[in-house]
Amino acid sequence: MSNKAWSGRFSEPVSDLVKRYTASVFFDRRMAAQDIRGSLAHAKMLARQGIIAAADLSAIERGMAQIAGEIERGEFNWNLDDEDVHLNIEKRLTALIGDAGKRLHTGRSRNDQVATDIRLWLRDTIDLLDGLFATLSHALLDVAEAHAETPLPGFTHLQVAQPVTFGHHLLAYVEMFARDRERFADCRKRVNRLPLGAAALAGTTFPIDREFVARELGFDGVCANSLDAVSDRDFAIEFCSAASLTMVHVSRFSEELILWMSPRVGFIDLADRFCTGSSIMPQKKNPDVPELARGKSGRVFGHLMGLLTLMKGQPLAYNKDNQEDKEPLFDTADTLIDTLRIFADMVPGIRVKPEAMAAALRQGFATATDLADYLVRKGLPFRDAHEAVARAVRAAETKGCDLPDLTLAELQAFSALIGADVFGVLTVPGSLAARNHIGGTAPDQVKAAIARLRAMR
Repeated sequence: MSNKAWSGRFSEPVSDLVKRYTASVFFDRRMAAQDIRGSLAHAKMLARQGIIAAADLSAIERGMAQIAGEIERGEFNWNLDDEDVHLNIEKRLTALIGDAGKRLHTGRSRNDQVATDIRLWLRDTIDLLDGLFATLSHALLDVAEAHAETPLPGFTHLQVAQPVTFGHHLLAYVEMFARDRERFADCRKRVNRLPLGAAALAGTTFPIDREFVARELGFDGVCANSLDAVSDRDFAIEFCSAASLTMVHVSRFSEELILWMSPRVGFIDLADRFCTGSSIMPQKKNPDVPELARGKSGRVFGHLMGLLTLMKGQPLAYNKDNQEDKEPLFDTADTLIDTLRIFADMVPGIRVKPEAMAAALRQGFATATDLADYLVRKGLPFRDAHEAVARAVRAAETKGCDLPDLTLAELQAFSALIGADVFGVLTVPGSLAARNHIGGTAPDQVKAAIARLRAMR
């Protein structure tokens, strides 16, 4: 029993089944770098406060450097008997430097230690994600800029509504991902509080300096209540919530890529390296990456629900339940990181098919609203204009043509206010150019929006 940090209290060893059931080392060891950083800052504070000797600090720093090297080289022996990343590292440290390693845990508990490690790990992850959001946004902006003037049917209810440009459409996703990026930056503020010093739940009797440790580790401040410090997982839930919203946006984008790539629509094609074939149908080119991303959104949503359920019934302070916070958190982060990386690589290879987009615009009376606006400018109340254009659409549908294909005389049958200038309004380029305001789809506005977004990022 001597290998356990708490073994003196018990009269029989833990069963092998319980060891496997309760151990976390095979997933929490990914926080080893953060655990070492936190321990070094804690040791430095202990020495500064006179709680351990300077010689102990030097030995701890020397031992931790060796352990970090062993882990980096894949030489570290992770042991199930030592339960978690913290005890594995502490045991190895003690083997290397003796009693100085045993003194490291003075004034702290695994409760505040793990809470600190998770926050350090999550802060590093959010910083990584910030760069990935920037890369994906730049990829979208590049394609949007190349197609700032390419007409595309805008849809509502999956029915042709009004003309937009493909560039304008992609900018909608740039806006979504910008909000996601802001959410993670805001989440980081609440992640970046130091729990260390809360000890098990009540603080410690040693004269520690928590603010010093916070500065050493780059935290903005300390968790103000020791009970909350060790038991709070709001920050993990908030991260998974932000990740879930990002995956909503990824899933919506994926759905559109899948629809657009269908031969029935044919607006785009994706590079072959992001698609797969069929084991039986040799002609198939399946958009597997967007389809799988759409599916992985459910995986991330599930982790959010899992963490909410994990925390909802826990009394203060720390409970073993909280060991279950890491795998969903890690998997959420891994899924999001991989998704953003692959989409940033995939977006530049989108091949746009303007002819198919133009053909679709001729099928759905996309400039009907422009005709109604034209009549309003001529003095007709909007509701009357709406009715007149609806009758014109019905006539064109019966004739099997689009509104611009009706003659002037045919159009004037629906309103005497219609003049020869109406055909400039009914063209797709005219419709696009008319929406010349901030947020509108006019090509000049799309180009201006891209310039603004590039300057912001």
